[in-house]
Amino acid sequence: MADTMQDVLAAPPMPPSAGPDVMAPMPVNPAAAPVAADLPTTTPEVVATETLYIQNLNERIKIPVMKQTLKALFGHYGEVLDVVAHRNLRMRGQAFVSFASPEMAKKAQREVNRFPLYTKPLQISFARTRSDAVVNKLDQSSLEQHKAARLEHKRKTRYSNPLKMKFKAKRLAMEVDGTSAAPAPRRPAIQMPDEYLPPNKILFLQNLPESVTKEQLTSLFSQYPNLHEVRLIPTKKDIAFVEYMDEVSSSAAKDALHNYKLDGENKIKITFARK
Repeated sequence: MADTMQDVLAAPPMPPSAGPDVMAPMPVNPAAAPVAADLPTTTPEVVATETLYIQNLNERIKIPVMKQTLKALFGHYGEVLDVVAHRNLRMRGQAFVSFASPEMAKKAQREVNRFPLYTKPLQISFARTRSDAVVNKLDQSSLEQHKAARLEHKRKTRYSNPLKMKFKAKRLAMEVDGTSAAPAPRRPAIQMPDEYLPPNKILFLQNLPESVTKEQLTSLFSQYPNLHEVRLIPTKKDIAFVEYMDEVSSSAAKDALHNYKLDGENKIKITFARK
């Protein structure tokens, strides 16, 4: 590279002032992002891939501005195929940058790691898998197969989540010890919870399309971490319950998806369920 690292990065792009031209993105599913490698505690030789996993990004910078900044910064090291960054809980403060070759990514990782971008030092490692953009660039014919394999991996690892397994073990132990709560008496009708109930792990969904399926709701609410279960009511198809493993996760999903138009017409009403 003709320019030194100090010359290239002496004045990193600064974010424009917030205004109507910079819109916050809607919640999106981060499944398209490649799987990140854990940051090493030592410095062993790591196999370089085309995609870099970046952590410790300044979360106060708007996502469109951050993506533009990363593309400009890493563009000095070669062709940048894609920049993936989201503002949801799972991806906050993180991003993936995909290059056209591992050599480009390796040089960028070596020179930009710990560089203070927007006052925070970047933590950069290599992603464990190729991104969709890289596969599309190198072998477009295998893109669909790559996506299918990635989604299958995500489905399997979802059920081996340590927090979820701990949750299941605790519930099983309570049942064995006989400490689980007795089932509530059957009500003649479902009592609709109001909007002012305190937060809890279970969400109550109303105004659902009668054609909605469990798979549709699972796909929608699994965008947010620690989803435990989706329960439909066979005798009343316009309502459902969605349970997470903690109140933080259920609150994030409720705030993001309340009034979401699942069928493009009717807005879903989401409240916390009555205990």
